[in-house]
Amino acid sequence: MGDHTAFFYGTLMAPAVLHRVVHGTSTPAAWQSSLLRIRPALLRSFQRHKVLNADYPAILPANSAACVRGTLVSGLTDGDIWRLDLFEGHEYQRRTVRVRVLAEAGDGIGVVGAPAEDPKEAEEVDAEVYVWVAGKHRLEAQEWDFGEFVREKMGRWVGREAQGEYAEVDDAVAAKEGNVDPTGGRGANGSITKTLEEDGKAKEIIESVV
Repeated sequence: MGDHTAFFYGTLMAPAVLHRVVHGTSTPAAWQSSLLRIRPALLRSFQRHKVLNADYPAILPANSAACVRGTLVSGLTDGDIWRLDLFEGHEYQRRTVRVRVLAEAGDGIGVVGAPAEDPKEAEEVDAEVYVWVAGKHRLEAQEWDFGEFVREKMGRWVGREAQGEYAEVDDAVAAKEGNVDPTGGRGANGSITKTLEEDGKAKEIIESVV
């Protein structure tokens, strides 16, 4: 089954999006959530960019002073990685990098009383990461904003299943942007998502026969 560790720096930092990709639902059961361990982490010598006309970001190798903050997820299976490869598509290539785990205040590793905004670096581990290979001409120099993604764009990535605060946003953004698909097929109703759903149904049928 494999036991993979991956570093995510974009839409997959949102647990609802991550679970939709690997587990087929934005609202996983407790046992599904327990399969993954998610920690804050830092990837050095890379820079994050906004992708033109898209909700999601990209990273490219950069100078040693550059760094990208994201999440380190362990407990991923071979099947999870297969689904993540499909989700990321031809625009990215999976590579192995060294990532610094961040010890947040109060987690038993960092300095007691230290502010959460000042995380301490802990261990360094190998992790898989998706690096942009679709050309610099499609990237903006501007940094991608995770907070903006959650506030304004999350709805079309998690869909009606997650509803709540995201459902209204989903409708408003879709109406504003017309036929443009800023998810690149990765949204709740995108072509990549439909492929993932079909794969999940096929596996259920096979398992029921076996």
